[in-house]
Amino acid sequence: MKIGIALITFAGLLNTGFAQNEKPVKLDLGGTATDYDNDLLTPEFHRKRREELRKLLPNNSVAVFFSSPVRNRSNDVNYEYHQDPDFYYLTGLTEPDAALVIFKSQNAYGEIITNEIIFVQPRDTSDEKWTGKRLGARGAKEKLGIETAFDNTSFADFEMHYEKFDKVYAASIPEDVRDDKLDRGDLASMVRYFKRDVDSLGKKLNKFQLEIYMAELRQTKTNEEIYLLRSAVGITCEGINQLMKTLRPGMKEYQGEAIVEYIFHNHGAEHSGYPSILGSGENGCVLHYETNRKTVKSNEMIVCDVGAEYHGYTADVTRTLPVDGKFSPEEKAIYNLVLDAQTQAIALCKPGAKFSDPHNKANEIIAKGLMQMGIIAKPGDVKLYFPHGTSHYLGLDVHDAGLYGDLAAGQVITVEPGIYIPEGSRCDKKWWNIGVRIEDDILITTTGYENLSECVPRNADEIERIMAEKGKLEEFYDNK
Repeated sequence: MKIGIALITFAGLLNTGFAQNEKPVKLDLGGTATDYDNDLLTPEFHRKRREELRKLLPNNSVAVFFSSPVRNRSNDVNYEYHQDPDFYYLTGLTEPDAALVIFKSQNAYGEIITNEIIFVQPRDTSDEKWTGKRLGARGAKEKLGIETAFDNTSFADFEMHYEKFDKVYAASIPEDVRDDKLDRGDLASMVRYFKRDVDSLGKKLNKFQLEIYMAELRQTKTNEEIYLLRSAVGITCEGINQLMKTLRPGMKEYQGEAIVEYIFHNHGAEHSGYPSILGSGENGCVLHYETNRKTVKSNEMIVCDVGAEYHGYTADVTRTLPVDGKFSPEEKAIYNLVLDAQTQAIALCKPGAKFSDPHNKANEIIAKGLMQMGIIAKPGDVKLYFPHGTSHYLGLDVHDAGLYGDLAAGQVITVEPGIYIPEGSRCDKKWWNIGVRIEDDILITTTGYENLSECVPRNADEIERIMAEKGKLEEFYDNK
């Protein structure tokens, strides 16, 4: 079967994005009261994102996106599916084995001609009995609002005529997908046929510029996205607050994880945005510790780095807590140094500042403080105990796409300095196994910043006060 491209003219592409003069508020995202979620991003949101991408694309170009592969966990059990963030951003589709093609061209009269085509899994009642209902081509048009849709089995025979375009852009192409369903339209076959069709294009094919275009779009959040981020951050704060009230010596790290993630799911989050980190004692000095199997002890602190994922958007908040509810003098000294560094770094989060400004300030404050404590001898040694960056973008990915240039209104970043002094470090033993990280999610506004995660305390005295309260889940752990 040969299918040609039917180009359609659009008049007046809309200008969308974060309203620079408008404070983000909780939005009515549409939908009706049903048994399922009614605050998902709408087809109109995704359509506007595709329009914004077309504005960035040069005339007579085409951009191709593929969905994420299905990942196998073991034997015949796959991991729960997670869509490629760029693909979801542009379509709203949460199914695998899909491809999106966006065109931009001009005719002889200078009119902008655009078109979009999505290839999706065909309806299959036998498969759907096991894995749930699929949209199919008709559903993709009706539910996602995408102009043209076909079953993915049509991809191999679809005449894209890539050679007629000046530029062909491709997002990151999956290279490790299983290719054991030849010619069925699955992701592996679509990737294979795409490579066949563009093999002779040479410099016309660009695999990097599209990532830059998507980073430019995704680094500035719309009001709809900020609403979802607020929801994710608020759920995360409640999880940490409940951990503060329930944490006690003798618990397991995984029980702390269970408290936090119970709150996540109980408040509507679909997932954790990343594996929860609950590292006590020496584990608090492991930056991405994920095992969470140790018994927490009264003379230790626990680093709780967690984030709820709500409708695709993830929070990323860290608090460091004294297990027995009281900071020791050494713990409080390190904690307050990190807090001072974070507070001064957050103060620099404003439009026009360099992305690196918060990190440079935090690094300066921590280096000076560690020298005063006698933990390091010179500023350059700060990397021994503060080895990571202070900020990253936040959104559909926990380390979200962005260009790392100047800060601007609508961007959401983290500010997360830390100090980690593992056993055996070249300093007084009284500092060993003290690990502290404090992280907040910061929205850049037109006049400065808003700390979205201020709903969980970070002042040491306030943390001690909260930890003295009785938590909602305390009785459950008393009777475990």
